[in-house]
Amino acid sequence: MEFINKMEWRYATKLFDTTRKIPREDLELIKRSIQLAPSSYGLQLYKVIIIENQKLKEALKPISDNQNQITDCSHLFVFCNYTSVNDEYIDEYVLLKSKTQQIDIKQLETYGTYLKTKLSKKTQEQRTNWLKNQSYLALGNLLAACADLKIDACPMEGFDSEQYNRVLELEKG
Repeated sequence: MEFINKMEWRYATKLFDTTRKIPREDLELIKRSIQLAPSSYGLQLYKVIIIENQKLKEALKPISDNQNQITDCSHLFVFCNYTSVNDEYIDEYVLLKSKTQQIDIKQLETYGTYLKTKLSKKTQEQRTNWLKNQSYLALGNLLAACADLKIDACPMEGFDSEQYNRVLELEKG
């Protein structure tokens, strides 16, 4: 199967060729793969910041365990999950679902109520873990898309999320 062959090609890149950049059309395909990622209940409570600016990548490197991939990559994708789930997010999602699937909003009210009830029953720790897991699903799609396009990629942790929040000004909205 072609998919398996491409996934077998994939590996966590330790050294990037700094002279190579992701072509714009491939970048658009990668972005689309993130948009189409599966998620629990259809909620995608995360944002993805794509960083090309070298100075910004250099500012992030020290708070990323000084990992060279941060500064050597063509594009740095930073997945930022929401820190809470509120009724407004669910209402926005239900409205979007109504518009995109051309379903009367009244038909989705029960689903919206179900989501609100289901998520409100989770403890804060469960909600935090659930929110983090949604961004990992999207990361999986990004990695599969990169494998399909034969673009080197490296999923990473080992960074200070509070410092990332500060440098990227994520608390501002």
